[in-house]
Parts: sequence; C-alpha cells; structure tokens
Amino acid sequence: MRVLLIEDDRMIGQAVRTGLARCGLQVDWVRDGAGGLAAARCEPYAAVLLDLGLPQRGGLALLRDLRAAGHRVPVLIVTARDAVEDRIEGLDAGADDYLVKPFDVNELAARLRAVVRRHEGRAEPIMQCAGIRLNPSTREASVDGRPLTLSAREHALLELLLRRPGMPLSRAQIEAGLLGWGEEICSNAVEVQIHNLRRKLGEGRIQNIRGVGYFIPKD
Repeated sequence: MRVLLIEDDRMIGQAVRTGLARCGLQVDWVRDGAGGLAAARCEPYAAVLLDLGLPQRGGLALLRDLRAAGHRVPVLIVTARDAVEDRIEGLDAGADDYLVKPFDVNELAARLRAVVRRHEGRAEPIMQCAGIRLNPSTREASVDGRPLTLSAREHALLELLLRRPGMPLSRAQIEAGLLGWGEEICSNAVEVQIHNLRRKLGEGRIQNIRGVGYFIPKD
C-alpha cells in the first residue's frame, strides 16, 4: 500500500517512514503543505498522513482544498494538537481519522488499514477472492488453504490486485501503486512480478486483457 506523508519535522517524518516500511507500506514524504497538496492531487495514494502545522500551507487548508476539489483519498491527521476542538475541526474538515502525537507506529499502520478498508467499503480485514486469502496486518497469504511465501514486492502486488477484483490494472497503474519516488524500475519489472506471482498462485488466478491490464477475477 502506497501512502503520502505530509510532515515538516525531519525526525518524526523519518521515524514514520521507516516504521511504516517495516509494516510493508510504501511511503512518499513531503515536508510542506504546498508540495503535499500537489502530490496528493497527482498521485494515486491509498491514504494520506497529514500534519497540521505545515509551512507554506496549513494542514486544514490543504485538507479543505482536497475535499473541495472532489478528492476522496482517505486522510488521517497526525498532529500534536490534542484539544477536543482541534479534533472536531479536523474531522469536520474532511479527515477520516485523527491521531495525536506521540503515537505507536503499529497503531498508526492499523489505523491506516482501517481507513482504507472503510474507503473501499470493506469491514473484514482479511482480503479474499478466487481462493486467495491475504491478511495485510500479518502479511500472511494463502491460496486454497495452502500458505504462500511471498516477497515484499509480490505481497504488495497481490494486495493491489485484491483491492480491485475483476477490474484490470494497467502496467502504469501497477507501477504507480507499488513504487515510491526515486525508485528505478526496469522496463519489464511489472511483467516479471506478475509472472512470479502467477507461478505461486496457480493457473488462472491472475488474468490479462491484452492492452488493458491484469486482474484477479471475482468469485
């Protein structure tokens, strides 16, 4: 899952990015409000982590701009402002959740998974389709009851496909969902990952519409 972190404090930003990476999340980090707004508008993030006290453009103003423009990406405010009035203002401005610093990174990751589930209309934390089961929190996967051993990139690819069963994802959409800024990718990297994942899942689990994209068929 790829998320955007908008946080101006270097130590907090680095700690959050490192901690979430250990939880299997891909994190892009922006340190000011203007850059954060541009990134949130242009990239297909699963969620946004938003500080409020940002240079160039405050977090609440950024959030209101996103919602006014129709962007529905889940937003989790992460801030030191702990007054009840601040929480109410943030949630009423369009935030999906509100977490006060300091916090545990594992709780942050759990809250991210929860807001993304709600955004996708899912209550069940286990993702499953076509005999495939994936637990994003424990990173355990199985097919027809048989445990799977997946690399970090294969796990991320499977999660991406299971989020939209029956809906083809183009090569560009897969790259955007998996890769952070500055990551280099060879020309056939997506095809290689698809091939490896297909081999582990078995015949017919990942299908392709030529010129359109890859998908896992709905049950």
